[in-house]
Amino acid sequence: MWEDFKRFMTSPNVLDWAVGVVIGTAFGRIIDSFVNDIITPPIGLLLGHMDFRDLFLNLGGGHYHTLPQAQAAGAATINYGAFINTVLNFLLVSVIVYFLVRQLHASVRPRGSLSATKLCPYCRSTIPIHAVRCPYCTSNLQSRTHDPNDRGGREAPVVIVGAQEAVHRNRPAAPREYGRSTGEK
Repeated sequence: MWEDFKRFMTSPNVLDWAVGVVIGTAFGRIIDSFVNDIITPPIGLLLGHMDFRDLFLNLGGGHYHTLPQAQAAGAATINYGAFINTVLNFLLVSVIVYFLVRQLHASVRPRGSLSATKLCPYCRSTIPIHAVRCPYCTSNLQSRTHDPNDRGGREAPVVIVGAQEAVHRNRPAAPREYGRSTGEK
């Protein structure tokens, strides 16, 4: 058990996790400062020179002008201004992390092709780009020649019962004459 723990603690995943926690903590402090020092003062100014950190609900009987006065007097308070700051911190962290991850994914995306799919020229289903046969309509995609006038419709198969000659696209099959079979020889 001790060996497993030592192996776990020295694995690269644990070190990556530790670096992530340290950077996340520092990033959280930056966001706290951003919300408390840059975002909330203009909002408080718009709301009439109000500081969110001083918003509280006194549960006791006294009257206090600021939260530090109420805390110094030992009054029971609900500090909803601090809660508003925490919610703003969370929202800002979420938005910033979203855009960072989005930018990271955009920079890691392979540059070779924009899409790994294409449309089947027969049934217009989305299929892998290197497919040689459509999994939906089972059309052979390698034998199809590019026709600039093609609108993507699938041609109906030509079936002539009893025909032994190959039926070509531009030449209709010649009808065959069949004799009457009587069953007698």
